Amino acid sequence: MAIHRLAQVHPSVEIGENVEIGPYCIVEEDVRIGDNTVLHPHVVIFSHTTIGCECEIFPGTVLGGPPQDLKARDDRSRVVIGNRNVIREYVTIHRATGDGEATIIGDDNLLMAYVHIGHNCRVGNHVAISSYSGVSGHVVIEDRVVMGGMVGVHQFVRVGTLAMLGGYSKVTQDVPPFMLVEGRPAKVYGLNIVGLRRNGFSPQLRDQLKRAYRLIYRSKLNVSEALDEIERTFPMSEELRYLVEFLRNIRYGRAGRQLDRR
Repeated sequence: MAIHRLAQVHPSVEIGENVEIGPYCIVEEDVRIGDNTVLHPHVVIFSHTTIGCECEIFPGTVLGGPPQDLKARDDRSRVVIGNRNVIREYVTIHRATGDGEATIIGDDNLLMAYVHIGHNCRVGNHVAISSYSGVSGHVVIEDRVVMGGMVGVHQFVRVGTLAMLGGYSKVTQDVPPFMLVEGRPAKVYGLNIVGLRRNGFSPQLRDQLKRAYRLIYRSKLNVSEALDEIERTFPMSEELRYLVEFLRNIRYGRAGRQLDRR
């Protein structure tokens, strides 16, 4: 463990083995930092924050700040960050609203410079979010999502596994898994074939998802009719069932956001 003499670290902080904390870092009470994690200079870690092992956190980052939510009170909530995350310069990740709630970041993610993750968000594993993107509160980003630069994500949006969001997109509705979206507002314009191939999807499964995409987005059927046709005529793989259920669940929320059930 190496804590620079110019860092301010509360005596109660739980620090793992081989942790490095650079100069001018501030780490408040009720913080846990896992083994082999590095805090570069000028990182601020507010109370009620947990950081996993082998993370690298760059200058200017602020983790665990109070939620930017007018409903927030002095809630006992947390930020929980998993293992092997790279969090670049000036990223902000805010605590959740609500007692016992948490903003959660999974494992093996890359958050590039100036990314903001709002209160009560859940980010999965192997996610890459490019610089200057903002993720509003209560958003769920599932595994292996790639998000371009300067993307804005509306509160309560759900982004499915292996979706790819083009730069400058305005995302106000759920993004189905395996899809490419972009625009203002963002629209589905293709299947993430490159991502599927890189993640080991077989040619047969890629072809099945491609045919499902054409039926949902390029046929004269509406979404409900296309999903019914898929369930009647397609062999249902786990991935295809996940896509169908994702799209069906959107109707239970508001304005194209299945999580928005206020």
